[in-house]
Amino acid sequence: MNIRDEAVLRELNLYPLWVRRNAPAPLEQIEVQATSVAQAEVAVVQTPAELPGIVNPAAEKNAESVSRPNARSAESDWPALKQQVRDCTACKLRATCTQTVFGVGDENAEWLFVGEGPGADEDAQGEPFVGQAGKLLDNMLAAIKLKRTSRVYIANVVKCRPPNNRTPEADEIAQCLPYLQRQIELIKPKLIVALGKTAATALLGHDATLGSLRGRVHDYRGIPLIITYHPAYLLRSPAEKAKAWQDLCLAVTTHSA
Repeated sequence: MNIRDEAVLRELNLYPLWVRRNAPAPLEQIEVQATSVAQAEVAVVQTPAELPGIVNPAAEKNAESVSRPNARSAESDWPALKQQVRDCTACKLRATCTQTVFGVGDENAEWLFVGEGPGADEDAQGEPFVGQAGKLLDNMLAAIKLKRTSRVYIANVVKCRPPNNRTPEADEIAQCLPYLQRQIELIKPKLIVALGKTAATALLGHDATLGSLRGRVHDYRGIPLIITYHPAYLLRSPAEKAKAWQDLCLAVTTHSA
């Protein structure tokens, strides 16, 4: 194991490297061994209070005050979509943020990671996951031999920072979700990883606890969807990092299938 791998595992609270009894799975052999890891039982945990769910946000309407992105979004390419997001004033979040945060990474990515929304650092820099949560996400990617500049795209459910980093409201998600849906259509990822309950319930279209959603493969319009903790929650609850590692192993197995 090289120094970089050791540092990544320490950041994920997985060093010294543990292995399951009768199923050694060193990091370098994750592609071979991840199948057995995915079959292991995953503990059900309580949903973090900081990430409350949104019930069917796609069905929420706010026609009295704002309108959804117009029909052009269904036909837009990357430049047009980016311009639409920059110009969007469909919900109240745009009036309070510094700038929109579209997404970053490989536009032909096999892996799509979806978070909740921009925080203060992201709002300032215009890129998702650039603060401490972003550093942890980069380490999570490195643990499965990925990086945000290659084969990976990172986006959020909402493109504007909610005030005081609060959870996006249902009408805000409903207004912004078509942009994420179009990003998914353009990227055509092989796998989606939802980071946290807000991203998970927005993509699934129904509410559920994070514990009930983890540990299995869901479907988003024919694309496998894996659900795990948001890196910001893992920073507050480092004991859950081992469970996030289980989710990443399941993602690797699913991607390789």
